Amino acid sequence: MQLIFSIFATQKINYFFETILLSYMYYRNQKRIKAVELMKKILFLTLLIVALISCKGQSIDKLIAKNKEIDSTKVLLPDPEHSQNNRLITQLISRYHYKKFDLNDSLSSIIFDNYIKMLDNNKVYFLKSDLDEFENYRYKFDDFLLTGTLDAGYTIFNRYKERLAERIQYVNQELEEEFDYSLDETFIPNRREAEWADTKEELDEIWRKRLKNDALNRKLDGRDWGDIAKTLRGRYHRYHRIILQYAPEDVFQLYMNAYTEAIDPHTSYFSPITSENFNIDMSLSLEGIGAQLTSEDDYTKVSRIIPGGPADKSGLLKKDDRIIAVAQGEDGEMVDVVGWRLDDVVQLIRGEKGTLVRLTVIPAEAELNMSSKEIQIVRDKVKLEDQAAKSEIILLNHEGIEYKIGVIDIPAFYIDFEGQRRGDPDYKSTTRDVKLLLEELKKENVDGVIVDLRENGGGSLQEAIELTGLFIEE
Repeated sequence: MQLIFSIFATQKINYFFETILLSYMYYRNQKRIKAVELMKKILFLTLLIVALISCKGQSIDKLIAKNKEIDSTKVLLPDPEHSQNNRLITQLISRYHYKKFDLNDSLSSIIFDNYIKMLDNNKVYFLKSDLDEFENYRYKFDDFLLTGTLDAGYTIFNRYKERLAERIQYVNQELEEEFDYSLDETFIPNRREAEWADTKEELDEIWRKRLKNDALNRKLDGRDWGDIAKTLRGRYHRYHRIILQYAPEDVFQLYMNAYTEAIDPHTSYFSPITSENFNIDMSLSLEGIGAQLTSEDDYTKVSRIIPGGPADKSGLLKKDDRIIAVAQGEDGEMVDVVGWRLDDVVQLIRGEKGTLVRLTVIPAEAELNMSSKEIQIVRDKVKLEDQAAKSEIILLNHEGIEYKIGVIDIPAFYIDFEGQRRGDPDYKSTTRDVKLLLEELKKENVDGVIVDLRENGGGSLQEAIELTGLFIEE
């Protein structure tokens, strides 16, 4: 059975935080062995770098500026701190990663290929001339990483944006008229091993067949052309908007992950917002209003109200409500968030316990008249109990004898690091939760216990060791 564990160490350098997550994966021996001896079963170790430029994420002003306008011609450039971060991450990985490697031309070539694949793995955006131009960078990424030079990564990404805009323009033109389905043509959906298109005309033909295939699948479902064209336009326009909303930090994350994955496929760089979400997943708690959100047609829509959270207790926010503006405190300016990236809206809504957030929402039932209302919710700590360990009892009949089997589902090895550091007596952890579940199952006189780790995505190494101690005597 495969287990993935992690440990953290945090270091502050000026205002730059680096969190190193060392993840261990091993196959558990079926024999009863000590927790310390489990470490001998390690097959490999992954190093995950988490960069936190600001503990609180981006400022409200920066979020507003970022989402103020969508410009397909805007050239993205690295933020001033990215060069320093690049150098520090490179030094940390070179010094502390379990896998000893040489940052040389060979690794640079892999980094180059990784980055291109991240942007255009199916070879439907870039032209061969683009790749010929980019080829000049192939053996220079090692030098770029050591010096903190990021120009190549952003140059390639900006070209990708340019090519994507051309494809969206072609999609709009091609969907003006319905396709001729009587022609005998062949479409190759997987172009990963294909050659890059030499010309825009060649790429147009690839996209014509791609769109025709998508349209044909929907036509076979009985949909008319008007509906098909609208659906396909919407699909590609949404993707285009996502890319247009990329910030310099998003490109930096892509660039650094092209490097980390060249060393080890289980190594990743986390941007500040990704790191914040990871910490929430680890602690199973956050400070906010207790609502899960999703994007739908430029609106931020409430997909779920978390039971027991501030939104649930207030009764003011409902499932399927659409949030169109957010303000801080009693007199903060209301910020229109229609068309914003979902993670940016989430950053505006999250906040410290006890603070007030005001939301302008279109209620779910106001679909026709689009009337909106303002609500106020005081943020609080929200516990994500549905992601915690849980148990159930199943009855099994074997050779005429009925057995009570307790099943404990552990989706992750989570722990509230901050709560533990503060000495909070009730901090959340997998071991604490499983210990309580075992006590409850014992009271039910179960005949045995199964620990289900099939959906376990990893987590804290120390927590996994502590959990093992619940089942091993020494």
